[in-house]
Amino acid sequence: MVAMLLSLCIAAFAPTHATAQTEPGQPFALRLSIEMAAHRRLVEIMHRTGHVTAPFTTDGCSGGLSMAWDLIADLLPVFARTHKERPPWEACCVTHDWAYHAAGGARTAEDSYRARVLADEALRACVLDTGARRTPYLSETYGLTEGQITGAYAIIADAMFDAVRLGGGPCSGMPWRWGYGYPTCLFGK
Repeated sequence: MVAMLLSLCIAAFAPTHATAQTEPGQPFALRLSIEMAAHRRLVEIMHRTGHVTAPFTTDGCSGGLSMAWDLIADLLPVFARTHKERPPWEACCVTHDWAYHAAGGARTAEDSYRARVLADEALRACVLDTGARRTPYLSETYGLTEGQITGAYAIIADAMFDAVRLGGGPCSGMPWRWGYGYPTCLFGK
């Protein structure tokens, strides 16, 4: 059952491209339909609890990103000196976690969906802004062009955006899910 649900989620939220078998927009419509059902379930839970959330928690950047960064910084002091002990964009992740914790303060499924998209887009923009601030230093440190540094941060920001869109949906049961401050809203519970 869990494997089937996970497979459905991956198929629904994975980046897709129009092919001869699908019309443009059809994969998006499927993803939207599945995600909106989860937002409706989350809003039911929110109303049941009176919009009271558990105390805020954060793991920095989810998916093990902050933990892996810590490990690399401990093992490679030159890495820590150049890039800091924590990911330079970790504040972006914590701000993102605040939105995710309380489902962006939404009261309806539609508002919840829009708030999640905005939170994910804000995360991407924040990582890009962090890169823009660090570009001169990193360019000088590594002898790379500013365009190369900007391109690297664009890849990081896009990867983080894709990861939270794929793995952060409401009612997934994951500890970093949208609305994680509310009781779990797994379907069937």
